[in-house]
Amino acid sequence: MFHSKLDPFPTDFLWGAASAAYQVEGAWDADGKGPSIWDTYSQIAGNTFEETNGKIAIDHYHRYKEDVALMKQMGLKAYRFSVAWSRILPEGEGAVNEAGLRFYEDLVDELLAHDIEPVLTLYHWDLPQGLQDRYQGWESRQTAEAFENYCRILFERLGEKVTYWVTMNEQNVFTALGYRWGAHPPGIKDLKRMYAANHIINIANAKAIHLFHEMVPQGKIGPSFGYGPMYPFSCDPEDVLAAENGEAFNNAWFLDVYCKGQYPKFVYKQLAKLGIAPEVTLEDQQLMKQAKPDFLGINYYHGGTAQQNQFQKQQTAKKEFSKVDPYLMQATSDALAPEENMFATAENPMLKKTDWGWEIDPVGFRVALRRIQANYDLPIFVTENGLGALDQLSDCQIHDSYRIDYLQEHLLELQKAITDGVDMIGYCAWSFTDLLSWLNGYQKRYGFVYVDRDNQQEKQLARIPKDSFYWYQEVIRTNGASLLQNEK
Repeated sequence: MFHSKLDPFPTDFLWGAASAAYQVEGAWDADGKGPSIWDTYSQIAGNTFEETNGKIAIDHYHRYKEDVALMKQMGLKAYRFSVAWSRILPEGEGAVNEAGLRFYEDLVDELLAHDIEPVLTLYHWDLPQGLQDRYQGWESRQTAEAFENYCRILFERLGEKVTYWVTMNEQNVFTALGYRWGAHPPGIKDLKRMYAANHIINIANAKAIHLFHEMVPQGKIGPSFGYGPMYPFSCDPEDVLAAENGEAFNNAWFLDVYCKGQYPKFVYKQLAKLGIAPEVTLEDQQLMKQAKPDFLGINYYHGGTAQQNQFQKQQTAKKEFSKVDPYLMQATSDALAPEENMFATAENPMLKKTDWGWEIDPVGFRVALRRIQANYDLPIFVTENGLGALDQLSDCQIHDSYRIDYLQEHLLELQKAITDGVDMIGYCAWSFTDLLSWLNGYQKRYGFVYVDRDNQQEKQLARIPKDSFYWYQEVIRTNGASLLQNEK
């Protein structure tokens, strides 16, 4: 679809940036906070890159006022952050830790005082260790009940101050990495357990949304999903069918539950044949149907390319993606791989890649937004999009033109999607500051603000705005008009 002139961004468009508690806060045991599964997992030798962990991270817990002042300088309209569940409830349930709750209220108040919309994520992967120990974490319905109670505490305390809430961050990613690949806690490699845990998380998500609509009727809530569109490798109808299969398996399996309250029949039938489909009760069905999100949060980094499955045709272009690629399921040499008779993955020869081998596909961003709008007809809030790179500090400056180019191209495609008719709330780049990358330590930098630390030393944790900081500042100031000026 070609447009001779693009529509402007909405006047109330929320230009933002994002973070996650474990990746930025530090203060891992301060002021009564209990351990999370990531606090425990990262202390086991060999689990993380160069034994990196979030004990100190970038010390946002103690420096949040400095960070919010930088957000104000940039002109941010929104800041997405997550709450560490075990900072509120050290054991995941039981007595409330007032000091932890007060930290997040203080952060929200600081943001509001600087005219920045807080976007609060309830769960960004750091389950309290106490729930993992007592109930096997997300494998138990008791954890879903504990999550509902945790949400109730936050809704009561912050419901009048926070409009936008995100329930689960990238459920597709943390379930696969934690229960299939064993690369994240709890470090399990069992597909049946993965699908069972995923269902409990769906129940927890539905409970939270249902409760929110009762307690915070003026607010907006929805999950945040790591979406990647699937392309056919060629115009061969078998490759087109494979892409349809990949889209259903990777995306609809999650999004249909969020938005339609039911699992897609095609994928569920295949999993049932293999004996790994989750058990869904009538009560579960009713709960999921009742829990309608107000918007969809979308995290976009890359998609995937599918071709005819290996049983029907020997593949010549097949690529063995890393088993820890967080946004793409693919057939592997696993004893059980439910997708292997649906599609095989292929490398897309049309796309360049990042330093970490992720395909760079700005047009795919527009494809993703169009598909989501067409299939689910909900407002969309882009809750993550960004470039991880090996930034170099030189004379107290960081010249990250590659990040500017990446974001410029993606934001132009977002503007085209708006012109197409996609209903957008806002855009939160990942991330505001550099932070701890779950699997890549502190070397993989995403932020607009450089944090002077490395994998071994915290140094002074100085904050240094990068070139991209000032570029995004101008994008926000002009409400996106500078994007087209830069394009010319």
